[in-house]
Amino acid sequence: MGRPRRIVLIRHGESQGNRDDTIYERVPDHALELTAVGMRQAAEAGERLRRLFGDERVQAFVSPYRRTWNTYRALRLDPRLTRAKEEPRLREQDWGNWQDIEDIQRQRKARDAYGHFFYRFAMGESGADVYDRVGAFLETLYRAFDKEDFPPNVLIVTHGLTMRLFCMRWFHWTVEEFEALCNPDNAETRTLLLGASGRYALDRPFERWRTPGPPGGSYG
Repeated sequence: MGRPRRIVLIRHGESQGNRDDTIYERVPDHALELTAVGMRQAAEAGERLRRLFGDERVQAFVSPYRRTWNTYRALRLDPRLTRAKEEPRLREQDWGNWQDIEDIQRQRKARDAYGHFFYRFAMGESGADVYDRVGAFLETLYRAFDKEDFPPNVLIVTHGLTMRLFCMRWFHWTVEEFEALCNPDNAETRTLLLGASGRYALDRPFERWRTPGPPGGSYG
């Protein structure tokens, strides 16, 4: 079996929406570009990843959004060693109709009170919905591990919430544990490392904004 030694998750570089969320009134979420800062962040992350991967092969899975593909290209991984595949299940959470910014701001406040995992945006998704499609992607990934020639490295270029939910699904974290975590910064990585026991562990934890309570606790 070709279980990879590393599964690297990276959030896209700073986007136009990260800089100014009023742009959503004019540009669809999936079409947002990276800022100059975001391009620089991705290029710097690429230097670190090229050192990490060395001359080993990499299977990359990329969210279909423009900012994630631009991040992947800015990494400048060796095309002779890297295969990249678009994976729609790794896309950003659908927030619904972004054209009404005031309504989105109201819904953001409601989500903070209700909980990021369970709150569903009008005409959009909840964190639980994203969790389900990430879980479906993981089933595909597990089957790919059965191939004897599967690369020793996986790279997943995605979004902050999706990164947290990927790890929640992989490590079987509770909703309370998920709710206590902060999103990674733009172009920040988390790596699942295969240990001698055959189990994966994170190279470093996500930052927390509060201490999680017991399962079934309060959210928000």
